[in-house]
Amino acid sequence: MNELRHQGIGMTSQRTRDRLIERLREKGINNNAILDVMRSTPRHIFVDEAMATRAYEDTALPIGLGQTISQPYIVARMTEALLEAGPLEKVMEIGTGSGYQTAILSRLVKRVYSVERIEALQQQARLRFQELGLRNIRLKYSDGNWGWEDYAPYDGIIVTAAPSQVPKPLFDQLKIGGRLVIPVGAQQGEQQLLVVTRTEEGFDSQHLDLVSFVPLLGGRG
Repeated sequence: MNELRHQGIGMTSQRTRDRLIERLREKGINNNAILDVMRSTPRHIFVDEAMATRAYEDTALPIGLGQTISQPYIVARMTEALLEAGPLEKVMEIGTGSGYQTAILSRLVKRVYSVERIEALQQQARLRFQELGLRNIRLKYSDGNWGWEDYAPYDGIIVTAAPSQVPKPLFDQLKIGGRLVIPVGAQQGEQQLLVVTRTEEGFDSQHLDLVSFVPLLGGRG
C-alpha cells in the first residue's frame, strides 16, 4: 500500500516529478546526486492530502500551524550549498517542519540531527520517516536557537526558518571547516540566504539569494 502511495498518480506521478527536476536544472541546480534524490522522494506525502496535487509545483506550500514546506528550488539550493565542499558525515537541521528537507538530507549524508519546536509537526515527520524507512535521522523537540549540543560539532548545519541574526550556539556547534546555511532577516522576502564557513580564524560569510522564510521562534510550541 505504501509503495503505491509513494509512486503517486496523476499530478503526483513520476512524470510530474521529472518535470520538476527539469525546472530545477533550468534554474541552475546541477548536483546530480541531489536531483536524483529529489526525483525519487515523494514530496506529496509531506503535505496534507488536499494539497497533494500541488506537491510538485516549484512553490512553498502551507503545512498547518503557521508553517510551510519550502519551495523545491530552495531545498535544492540550500542542500547544494551545504554539500558544495564535499560529502558530510554529520548534519544538524534546525526546523524539521514537514520533514521533507530532512528526508532529502538523510539520503545524502551519514547522519541527520533535526530539531523542531512544534511537537505535532515533529510527530508527523517521524511517521513519514518510518514509512520511508529512513533510519539515520534523530529528532529532538526543542528550541532550535539552542541547537543540539549533545552531538556537536557538526560538519554542516542547515536552518529552515529565519532568525534576525545567527544564534550563537549554531556558530559554537559548527566544526572548523564546517558550513552553516541559514536565512537571516526579519522581513519575509528580503531575508539573506547565507553560507557561513567556520575557519581557524573565525567565520567567513557568503550571500546566496534573497529568500522568504517563516521566522525562527524561541521556546517550544
